[in-house]
Amino acid sequence: MPAVKAVKPLDIFTREQWDMLTKVSGWRGMALIAHAWASVIIIAWGGAIVWQWNWIAGLIVAPIIIALLGGRQLGLAILMHDAAHGALHPKRKVNNFLGQWLAGDATGADLQSYRAYHLMHHRFTQQEEDPDLGLSAPFPTSRASLRRKIIRDLSGQTFFKQRSFQMSNGWRGLLAMRRNKRDKRGMSNKRDTSAGTVFNQQSRSGVAAPITTIDGAIATAKTMLRFLLIQAIILTLSLATVGWVPFLFWIIALATTFQLFLRIRNIAEHACAPVGSDDPFSHARTTRASLLARATVAPYYVNYHCEHHLFMGVPCYNLPRAHDIVRPHHNRMKIEENYASVMRIITQ
Repeated sequence: MPAVKAVKPLDIFTREQWDMLTKVSGWRGMALIAHAWASVIIIAWGGAIVWQWNWIAGLIVAPIIIALLGGRQLGLAILMHDAAHGALHPKRKVNNFLGQWLAGDATGADLQSYRAYHLMHHRFTQQEEDPDLGLSAPFPTSRASLRRKIIRDLSGQTFFKQRSFQMSNGWRGLLAMRRNKRDKRGMSNKRDTSAGTVFNQQSRSGVAAPITTIDGAIATAKTMLRFLLIQAIILTLSLATVGWVPFLFWIIALATTFQLFLRIRNIAEHACAPVGSDDPFSHARTTRASLLARATVAPYYVNYHCEHHLFMGVPCYNLPRAHDIVRPHHNRMKIEENYASVMRIITQ
């Protein structure tokens, strides 16, 4: 099947508007990265101080701390996504460094493998070839099914399943790296996606080009080593300042609320959108986000997902402006008032 039909930007925007919308700032992406990590420090270390002051108060605020940290972790994943589009910084090397080391590695995602996979998703959005179709295909679903998914996320089961697979595949990669050669007998044309699919949980698809399983294992090993390095840095900073508690908040959030918010974000973007439609305005959903939603399931303008698919060269911080300019076309777009409304739609 051919790629999805693209919208011609100059049919909607003036040249001046389009140039303004697609201009990648040299500082705004870095400011968003700084905001995400500053928020992590304030939330995790602030929660630890409350815990040390009064452990009962610490227990009361702990769920709030873990929820907010899960939102910031999702925010880092979103910023890696922007880097995958080259929209985090105008210089490619800086863009890739920010997207990998200061964003993707915090949650264990690999920028390069995710980029290839994700651009394929844009090319075939909601078509049979879409590698993300498995995320939206199960919906609508029953409330009982959704409830089971939420329980798996908040109990850490989803996290354990994902990390176990990554760790086992990464161990194979470490062995291959140690031998400093490829195991020719283990090569195949299977697509190995474990290094890049943490961001798209439950995905059954992979990167754009077939690679050997050994190559995939080595990529996973490198991803996991960077992931563990970032965790070690956070742990070291935690121990050097106020003790274990900030790191415990961080890792618990990574295993629970991050997984849930990632799932909700995935659902909101494409669930119940028509499959096979040739209207690009129907492929993704924009959801209006409250302050609470922006702090949890919709950080850094990710809720403007229809606009992102229509104009994927627009940096995330310019998507609200794009949303306003395309207002005459809102009747063609899937726009929901809030995430609760989306959850009602997908459980009908």
